[in-house]
Amino acid sequence: MSKMTLEDLRKLRETKKQEAAQRDSDGKDSLIIVGMGTCGIAAGAKDVLDVMLDELKKAGNDNVIIRQAGCMGLCHVEPTIEVRTPGMPDTIYGKVDAKVAKDIVNIHIIDRKLVNEHVYDKPAADIIK
Repeated sequence: MSKMTLEDLRKLRETKKQEAAQRDSDGKDSLIIVGMGTCGIAAGAKDVLDVMLDELKKAGNDNVIIRQAGCMGLCHVEPTIEVRTPGMPDTIYGKVDAKVAKDIVNIHIIDRKLVNEHVYDKPAADIIK
């Protein structure tokens, strides 16, 4: 195992501070919950979480909280993501891979539209404006 330099430690500290900031709820209005139960992890939820963090960072969007949860009870469509954004219905997406994770960030969070092909749970259509 190689030794870390002082510069390596500084970079690691900065990375971890940024990750912690994404879990802080102060001044943020959108929430992404990634299902990280054993079924979700086995289906690739960790990779999906990493892609979403990267995509939000690229977009410069620091208004989103990302949290992890256990099983959401939709094991047949893992990995699952729940998104809560003001002015939109709370939505659960299923069968999320890297491409869908990018779409959720760019289409749902930024453009404020649903990624319809992967919606597995949302309020009834009569309450969506």
